[in-house]
Amino acid sequence: MENRHFNYTRLTKERDLDVLLEEIGDARVVMLGEASHGTSEYYTWRTAISKRLIQDKGFNFIAVEGDWPECYAVNRLVKGYQNAGNRIADVLQVYKRWPTWMWANWEVAALVEWLRDFNHLKNVPEKAGFYGLDVYSLWESLDQILSYLERNDGKAAEAARTAVNCFEPFNRDPQVYAQATAFVPTDCEKEVIEMLQRVQSQRTYSDDPENDFNTKQNALVAVNAEKYYRAMVRGGGSSWNVRDSHMMETLDRLLEFHGPESKAIVWEHNTHIGDARYTDMADDGMHNIGQLAREKYGRARVKLVGCGTYQGTVIAGKSWGAPMQKMDVPPAVKGSWEEMLHRMGTDDKIILSRDLRDAPELHRRIGHRAIGVVYDPKFEAFGNYVPTVIPERYDAFLYFDETEAVHPLRMKTSSGKEPDLYPWNY
Repeated sequence: MENRHFNYTRLTKERDLDVLLEEIGDARVVMLGEASHGTSEYYTWRTAISKRLIQDKGFNFIAVEGDWPECYAVNRLVKGYQNAGNRIADVLQVYKRWPTWMWANWEVAALVEWLRDFNHLKNVPEKAGFYGLDVYSLWESLDQILSYLERNDGKAAEAARTAVNCFEPFNRDPQVYAQATAFVPTDCEKEVIEMLQRVQSQRTYSDDPENDFNTKQNALVAVNAEKYYRAMVRGGGSSWNVRDSHMMETLDRLLEFHGPESKAIVWEHNTHIGDARYTDMADDGMHNIGQLAREKYGRARVKLVGCGTYQGTVIAGKSWGAPMQKMDVPPAVKGSWEEMLHRMGTDDKIILSRDLRDAPELHRRIGHRAIGVVYDPKFEAFGNYVPTVIPERYDAFLYFDETEAVHPLRMKTSSGKEPDLYPWNY
């Protein structure tokens, strides 16, 4: 590939983000990606962008690739709810399951501190929120639903208790449940759907509409988590699609809850926010939240921003559930998007897709690095590059020539097996 140069903006200070904010314009949804879940610069610069979007453009909340119950605890903290906790590091201990470093890190603590300060003197409708979009919290969501309904609505609590009892034989292990449903024609789908219908049909339980939303969202998580775990054992792209469809459904519900003029910031891995139609994911019939949002709201109202690096360090595990490690990220492979940007110069850069129109080599698929929570640098060239049409997959891209690992909070990981996150542990 020739050593092509195209326009970009050097990224050295927050003021350099002006060009990105101008490109975002009047978009309702801005999705901020990352090429790994363990790189400090991705978190730090997404925080800087999010601050500008909230302060300058009136964005209402940040929704992340995290589980709903844990992220809602953070939401309660940043909004100053009663009994929500005071010390940020203590509240972030709620992220107990592997990979703990993904949200329990000092970079996220800095974001949470800023959100709390921003919200401090504002009325509730003006406070910026923090929510989880993911689908894994089957048991945690069931526990929260049952606890809340037992205090507020006995009839709905009966439906929740029936659903919980259905799952009891599987020892709170999603993989045991998934494998059991693959071989025995019995599952808990009917029970969780009946619970969701009962919860959604009930009157408002309190004078706190967000608390009611939380209960209904936990019921939705339980329904889609059950569906996800059953799909997981069948293989293929079905479980991925269940997961990203749930994320999109949750985003829609949050936008509706916050009102017709509301605006959302989404933090997820590039593999979720970068439009799947312009990668080899499409070959396997897979979609993602970036694609779904563009299809629903239109490209002018949804801006997708990727992040990537040429080399550095990262926090990851050698296998699922393994101890976190600080690993070296080797120089990007020859011919990849990241290696191309490195050959242009070692500046950190903001690249707008509209400036890539005259680069025909980028209007076909080229390799684009993607590191999951499971990673081994020795084998990177064989499985960590997603064939991508860069100018179509993203509206903008933040490139960092050399990055460093995220800084995890020190905490223990709970025991127990977790399901593989098909297909790349993203």
